[in-house]
Amino acid sequence: MMPQKLPYWLVAGVATVMLFMHAPLLVLVLFSFNDSKFSMEWKGFTGKWYERLAERQDILDGLYSSVTVGLASTLIATVLGTLMALAIARHEFRGRRMMEALLYVPIVTPEIVVGISLLIMFMAIHFPLGLGSITVAHVAFNISFVAVVVHARLQGMDRNLEEAAMILGADEITAFFRVTVPQLWPGIISGGMLAFTMSFDDYVITSFVAGTDAATLPMVIYTMVKKNIEPSINAISTVVLIATTILIFVSDRFGQEKPLKADKA
Repeated sequence: MMPQKLPYWLVAGVATVMLFMHAPLLVLVLFSFNDSKFSMEWKGFTGKWYERLAERQDILDGLYSSVTVGLASTLIATVLGTLMALAIARHEFRGRRMMEALLYVPIVTPEIVVGISLLIMFMAIHFPLGLGSITVAHVAFNISFVAVVVHARLQGMDRNLEEAAMILGADEITAFFRVTVPQLWPGIISGGMLAFTMSFDDYVITSFVAGTDAATLPMVIYTMVKKNIEPSINAISTVVLIATTILIFVSDRFGQEKPLKADKA
């Protein structure tokens, strides 16, 4: 069956909405190559603002902190989120429905509320604020994102292969690692990349729990904006935008990957 051609008015409407959504980002990228020190005055094309990023120690330190926290929190959240998704999807127990509903609470709760609650908890247990507290905070809100993605993947999986493996002599652990995990990899990787993106880009929650000695890249950018809007801000923002877009694209590709052919047997 041949796909139907979309009406011109619908194509024009979609194009207009997409342009409206992405116009600010396009302006940001354009002015990151502006030769003027004043962002709103175009003086010509240059790439010197990207070269200057390497000279900003605060930006490099913020980038290092963001990557370190992002990788650590993603690894922990991916493991815990995957285990939580398996427990909810594969086992019946009292309170299962409530736990599944509570899984979405961190996702829909405003970040400022999450940040304040985490700060109060850290202060109550005398947990030192810094990269450690930021990592714990990011794990707390990333677990739900990973669990939701992996849970969705589990819903589309056929358990016949696992049962067949155990009938043929494999124990539950062997069947899990040799059959279940390979089918779950697209969901696990997709959830992990989403978690890293959320961690790397977060500012609101991080600003509450960072303390005075730690600063991630979004916090450094915000500080630069408060002091003076200069083209180097556009340059680092463009770099973050491109990196985030790539991660989201890869995550989406893994999420759309079809199950193994053997699943359909």
